[in-house]
Formats: sequence, C-alpha cells, structure tokens
Amino acid sequence: MGAGKRSLTMAAVAVVCAMTVLGAPVNAYASQTKPTEPTPSPTPSSSNTAGGSGASGGSSSTPDTYSTPVTNEELEAVREKLEGLYHEAAVATDAYNAAEEKADRQSEEIVDLAHEVVEGHAKLDKLQDLIGAAARAQYRGGGLPPEVQLWLSENPQDFLEGADRVRQGQLATKGLLAEMTRTQEDLEQYSKDASARWEKLEANRKAKEKAKKKIKKQIAAAQELEGQLEDDERDRLAQLEQEAAEQSQATWLDSGILGEINGKASPQGKQAVKFATDQIGKWYEWGAEGPDTYDCSGLTSQAWAAAGLTIPRTSQEQWRQLKHIDMQDMRPGDLIIYNSDASHVAMYLGNGSIVHAPRPNRKVSIAGAGTMQILGVVRPDA
Repeated sequence: MGAGKRSLTMAAVAVVCAMTVLGAPVNAYASQTKPTEPTPSPTPSSSNTAGGSGASGGSSSTPDTYSTPVTNEELEAVREKLEGLYHEAAVATDAYNAAEEKADRQSEEIVDLAHEVVEGHAKLDKLQDLIGAAARAQYRGGGLPPEVQLWLSENPQDFLEGADRVRQGQLATKGLLAEMTRTQEDLEQYSKDASARWEKLEANRKAKEKAKKKIKKQIAAAQELEGQLEDDERDRLAQLEQEAAEQSQATWLDSGILGEINGKASPQGKQAVKFATDQIGKWYEWGAEGPDTYDCSGLTSQAWAAAGLTIPRTSQEQWRQLKHIDMQDMRPGDLIIYNSDASHVAMYLGNGSIVHAPRPNRKVSIAGAGTMQILGVVRPDA
C-alpha cells in the first residue's frame, strides 16, 4: 500500500484495545475542575500527503497520490464504535455526577456534625460549671444557685419541688451528672460519625479521579478516531449518523404511538420546557450544570429547578426515583430515559420531539424522541 493509502483497520484495532482497557465499571465522586469548553476534534494527520521521504540507500519511489476509498461499510463501523465510546463516557459521567451529589450531602453532614461538636463542648463546659456551683452551695449549706435552678426548670418535671435543701442538692448534682454523661456520649458518637464520613469522602475522591480519567480517555479515543478521517469522510459519517437517527425515528413513529400521545404540559412543565429550549445552541460538557454548558442530566435537572422543583442530578437516579408513566400518557416536560442502563435523558417537547444535550462536541439541540433506544418515561411533577 502506497504512502498515501490509509487503513481504518488499524484505527478499529486501536479503538477495540481502548475499549478493552476502559471497559471496567467505575464508581465516581465529586466535582473537579472541568474544561470550560469542548475540545474540537483533532485535524486529520498529514501522514497521507504526497512528498514523503524516499527509501534509504539512494533509491527512490514515486508516492501514490491517491487514497484508498473508505467505503460506507467502513464508515458505519466507525459510527458504531464512536457510539460505543461516547456511551461509555456517558455511563462514567453519570456515575461521576451521582458521586458528586452524594459528596455534597456528605460534606453538609460533616459541617452539621462540626456544629454539633462545638455546641456539645459548650454544653459540657456549662454543665461542669453548674455542678461546681451546686457542690459549693451544698458545702455552704444553702439552696441551689439561681443558674442551677434555671437549668433544671427546663425539665418538664419539676422533680425538685418540695424537697429539702440537702435533697435538692443531691438531686441537682445527680441530674447534672447524668446530663453531662449523655453529652459526652453524644460527642463520642459525633466524632465516630465524622471519622466515618471523612473515610467515605477520601474513598470517593479516589474513585472520582478514576472516573474522570475514564471519561477523558473515552472521549479522546473517539476524537482520535474521528481525527483520522478526511473532511469529506467526516461529512459522510455525519450523514450516516443522521440517516440512522431518521430511520430510528421513523420506526418509532410507524408504531402509531404519536397518535396516542396528547397530554398537555403542566404549568411547571411549561416552565421547565422554556428553560431547556432557551439553552439550545450551548455546548455539551460532561459534569456541567450550566449556565454556559450542560451534560444531559445537568440540563434536565436545571430545567426543573428553574420550574421550582428539585429532582435527582443523574439520569439513572431520575429513572430510579421519579414516577414512571406510560408513554401514551407523556406530556411536555416529562423526561425520556434512554438505553438499558439509563445513561441518557432528554425532555419531551411534544409532537414527537425532544430537547437534549447529546454528547461531547455537540450542542444542546432538538431531536426526534425515537432516535435512540427508549427505556421509559418519568414525570418530575407527578
């Protein structure tokens, strides 16, 4: 094969190797600094241009100036491999986002525990002062100091009423000691809880880094594969992607389902739809929740947040936690979950259309609801 000939076979082998290495499931965690804008696809390699160096030893050969035509079958294989790579990146992104949401909750719990510890120590100090005051009063043979009486008066059972001074002091000291013991036990439990949460955060931090690497490698592998195509081949590949989407949408419409869907959007659903469609034209970015870039579930969760309703951050949790509805009952604002692993989500607009953030190097756009494998439909405001 001449210097100008290229083979997609080597590219396919490289992708298969990449998918083998990157195929292991990964748990993910918390937010990290992410790229502020999508990375464009690499430009084609210049290795297939004429004018390369000749063979050693003074001999020369005329470079072949014609490239081997890439067939539609080969481009279809590339399309399927790209689809697989971006799907794996989406799965890792969903796990990353889920862990980020979990980490936020854990961080809030740790802060709450820290406040409890501070308040517990302050309470312990106060109890120790009160116990000392009660002991000094009993030594002098007097009644309870006012601050001790005030503390005990908070108890609904005024168990000191009618008791003599000695008995008052004994009961007071006993009650304060019991309260101090409970406070010390609470502080020990707070410490254990905080330690356990810190351990989880550290484990999630490591898992998050692993997930982040997987996302980047999957996207880089896809971009590298696309970068090996000439401009006209990329145009043909885009045409194949469009044809596949149109065929999938046509099959979905041929089922007659659209004639059964006539639901009207709720007031909140209209607000969510408006927010989502206002984002059309903004770039996809994994892990992003706006306002300039979004991933698929970042778009849907923020759209419903704008409508005044908090829903889970990820497509998988949206599928797990939100109310499932029959497709014929679907209405604008509902969320369509895609793929058997619930790795993609879009918002239904009506008339068989959706708005979604598709994948890296794509923008928020409108598409046919049946262009991907539908898992089911959920309703945030059920």
